[in-house]
Amino acid sequence: MTYLFFNLLNRLIPAKEVFAHCDIPCGIYTPEPAQTAALTVIRMVEKLQEADIKDVHGISRFTQIKEEHAQIVKEQLLILWTDYFKEEHVAMFPSLHETFWKATKLCSKVKQEVSMDTAKALKTAVDEIAGIFKKAEAAKKT
Repeated sequence: MTYLFFNLLNRLIPAKEVFAHCDIPCGIYTPEPAQTAALTVIRMVEKLQEADIKDVHGISRFTQIKEEHAQIVKEQLLILWTDYFKEEHVAMFPSLHETFWKATKLCSKVKQEVSMDTAKALKTAVDEIAGIFKKAEAAKKT
């Protein structure tokens, strides 16, 4: 009976698919997905700048991929910022919060425009965070 109720409810009001990084303290964190997504943003900006104005389909696809990957960068950075980095990291890296804040703001800016300068600035910001992450990981081992 319960199954029938939820089946009917799901047909009337379909459940939205959601994704989340688990809240289990797995300890598996890495900046690599953000770095890959930032590279994809750069490549899509290149494709957009090279695109023929008549290629509406291509321009649409490149724009969609650019925006999706800017969002991936933001999500991955937020996971690192909110789940990995702790108070002791702020002591080690006093500008940590500002660095993350600026990087996530760049994700939004990348979505708003087709600018190689902004795309490269995002990649630089992500690489800076990757460097901080690497130093934080190294400090755990000492």
